[in-house]
Amino acid sequence: MTPDLSAPPRGSTTTAGRGNSPRPPFGVSAVSALAVLIALFSVVPLGYVVYMTMATGWDTAVELIFRPRVAELLLNTVLLMVFTVPLCLVLGVAGAWLVERTTLRGARAWAVLLAAPLAIPAFVNSYAWVSAIPSLGGLGSGVLIATLSYFPLVYIPAAAALSRLDPAIEQSAAALGLGAWRTFFRVVLPQLRIAMTGGALLVALHLLAEYGAFAMIRFDTFTTAIMVQYQSTFNGAAGNMLASVLVFFCLLLLLAEVRSRGTARYARIGPGAQAKALRLPLHVYQLPAQAFLLALTALAFGLPLFFVLRWVASGGTAAWAADEFLPALLTTLGYGLAGALATTVVAFPMAYLAVRHPGWFSKSLELSNYITSSLPGIVVGLAFVTVSIRVVPGIYQTAGVLVAAYVLLFLPRALVNLRAGLAQAPKELDEAARALGKPPLVSFIRVTLRLTAPAAAGGAALVFLAIANELTATLLLSPNGTRTLATEFWSKSSEIDYAGAAPYALLMILLSAPMTYLLFQQSKKVAGQ
Repeated sequence: MTPDLSAPPRGSTTTAGRGNSPRPPFGVSAVSALAVLIALFSVVPLGYVVYMTMATGWDTAVELIFRPRVAELLLNTVLLMVFTVPLCLVLGVAGAWLVERTTLRGARAWAVLLAAPLAIPAFVNSYAWVSAIPSLGGLGSGVLIATLSYFPLVYIPAAAALSRLDPAIEQSAAALGLGAWRTFFRVVLPQLRIAMTGGALLVALHLLAEYGAFAMIRFDTFTTAIMVQYQSTFNGAAGNMLASVLVFFCLLLLLAEVRSRGTARYARIGPGAQAKALRLPLHVYQLPAQAFLLALTALAFGLPLFFVLRWVASGGTAAWAADEFLPALLTTLGYGLAGALATTVVAFPMAYLAVRHPGWFSKSLELSNYITSSLPGIVVGLAFVTVSIRVVPGIYQTAGVLVAAYVLLFLPRALVNLRAGLAQAPKELDEAARALGKPPLVSFIRVTLRLTAPAAAGGAALVFLAIANELTATLLLSPNGTRTLATEFWSKSSEIDYAGAAPYALLMILLSAPMTYLLFQQSKKVAGQ
């Protein structure tokens, strides 16, 4: 008699009609309720923008939006994206192709160096370039600094995608008579579509959110204008309308990225080729390729680091007085640890639903967080300022409000890592522990939570280092007297005390370096390397 292979094993807690996932220790309904509360909390900034737009009134809103100043900011923002995003795409894809698909000498070293500029915050990069060329300003300078700061956001996913492409497709193209360049443009480049559109979206969102880098070179964008309005009129109608336009831009970018992905399949069916891709010999182009990468990394990483170290040396030991930088460092570490822990805990219910109970419900909840996290920090900050003053005045400018803003801004960093960790923690192990008599909570802690811990730690590290470099929300929401590395750097650099600002810049770079390396390693892990 043939055994019934579809029947659950004896002693298993899985029952028919209850899905293919074990019941979480507190029940699916409890986890879902927590996820819904988190999703509702995450739409506070978007709700703030809608409410303030409606409260302003249609006539006033139209008058404030359709005015010459907004047209000027719109033109600056559009031109900034029109020039910067394509430059980042070209530099990112070119660097990835040289490292992953050519006989470039020192490819492993260049792979790390091309990701290194992410370790330098954009406003520190701007500070270094202003130190080198004090007359910097305007659109060209904004494009230069933004491109050098953000092209690694395209390089990292493009390199990961190139390293895992099936080489058989390119070999087939070559067998059909296509040359190296035609193969690249007709076969390789289309397969980088998702990596390129995702990287372009990240660059564009960073351009909309960046404040310090553009304020330092006196280039006006929506974010810098909103901050000026806030400082002069405190939550005035003009600033709120600028915020609504900025949010509209962010939503347009998200929609454009989703549509640009298309419906083509980029995954192979079957095992595919096991051999590594053949690397294109550079021959006489070896020296130009080395010179190109050297110039790029020197401008994006070497120059900022050189001027930071130069100002550190210029300031001498007096700039390193413990009573100056130690409070800022300790405060940054405190907020970073608190924000990382809170963000990881908050992300867990959504990650659990997304992995163990996938469906439209979990996807909708997850999407709400991604939309909110794409909003600039200044919009999230203004939302929390308004809500805390009007709804709960007692929490205005408290540490809890600032940590809550960090949670919303950086939740996807923890969520993505937790999802990967939970996906690699087989639910069958949890079922086996329960079949052996372990209570649901004990089996969850000793099996699922334990296996997910490394991914949770990675996500928490990314959140921590993002908080260490956050500027705009911290300026708006931090309690009076709060000193972080970012705010102290901004305060001293705004006073043209570049020597005094240098130690804070160097400490931020040292804190950011592990995040950059972690991102690089994660991309290689995804690529199976």
